Amino acid sequence: MEKPVLLSVVICSYNRRDYITGAMDSLYRQTLDREDYEVIVVDNNSKDDTEARCREYMGTHPEARFLYLSESRQGASFARNTGAALAQGELLVFMDDDAVAAPDFLEKIVAFYRSHPKAGGLGGRIVPRYIPSEPGWMSPYVSSLVGNFDYSPVPVEFSPQRYPLESNMVVRKSDFDSVGGFNTNLPGVKGTLRIGGEGKEFFFKLKTLGRTIWYDPAIRVEHVVEVKKLTREYLYRVASGIGRGESVRTKAAGKGAYYRKIAEYLYKLGGSLVLGLLYVLRGKSARALPVIRFRIDALRGLTDNRR
Repeated sequence: MEKPVLLSVVICSYNRRDYITGAMDSLYRQTLDREDYEVIVVDNNSKDDTEARCREYMGTHPEARFLYLSESRQGASFARNTGAALAQGELLVFMDDDAVAAPDFLEKIVAFYRSHPKAGGLGGRIVPRYIPSEPGWMSPYVSSLVGNFDYSPVPVEFSPQRYPLESNMVVRKSDFDSVGGFNTNLPGVKGTLRIGGEGKEFFFKLKTLGRTIWYDPAIRVEHVVEVKKLTREYLYRVASGIGRGESVRTKAAGKGAYYRKIAEYLYKLGGSLVLGLLYVLRGKSARALPVIRFRIDALRGLTDNRR
C-alpha cells in the first residue's frame, strides 16, 4: 500500500512548454521524501506541446508521484479547482507553471504547519528571475505585475487586507472545500481578457471562517520573467485584469462597494502621479510612466463591462 501523501502540489499550465518541466523538476528535487507529496499538472487547453513535454518528463521519472490531466474550461480557477478535487494530500500547494521551487520548499511548508497547527492559509516569497536581466524601468511599484512578492522578512500573520499570491499559496484541503474553491467568475486568463483577483477573494472568504493566514519568507519560489515579453500590451492585460477582478468582486457586494473601489483607484492614481514626478526629479524618468500606466490600466479594467 502506498504511503498517504502530506501535500498535493497543483500546477495549472497554459502554453508553457519551455518552462513546465523546469517547474516539475524543481519539485522532483525536493528535500522532502518523495513519498510524502504528489504533483498534479492540469493542462488548461494548451496549444503547444505542453502535454508531450509533461508526459516525457513523467516517463523518465516514474518513481515520483506525478499526475497529468486536462481541464477544457478556460481559466486558472477552473484548472486549480479540478486539480484540487483529485488531490489526496491534507495540504494543497499551488504553484505556477513558470515557477521554480527552492529545494526545501515543501519541507519548509510541512515544518511551518507543524509549528503552527492552527494556521489556515499560508503564502511565501516570490522572487522574479528576469531573463536576461531586470529592465531599467522596473520599480517596486510595478514589479507586482510580474509576481514579485516579499511581504515580511520574518514569519507573520497577514494584515486584514493582505493575502498570499496564487503562485505560492498553501491551504488545508478541508478549508479549500469549505470555501468552495476558487470563484470561477474570476477565472484569471480567459480568451483575450484577464479577470484576476481569485486569490484575494478566496482568502477573504477563508478569513470569514475564522482562519488565520500567514506568510513565511522561507517558503520560496522563483518566477521566470522573460523581459522581451513585457510589452505594453502584456502589462495592460495584467493591470486591467486586476481591475476587472475587483469589478466582479465588489459588484457582487453591492453598488456601494463598487463605487468605493473606484474612489480608491482614483486615489491610487493620484499617488502614482506623485511617485512618477519624484522619479523624474531623481533622474529615474524611465520608471515614471510605468507606475502611472499601472494605475490607469487598473482603473480602465475596473470600469470595463466586458466579461
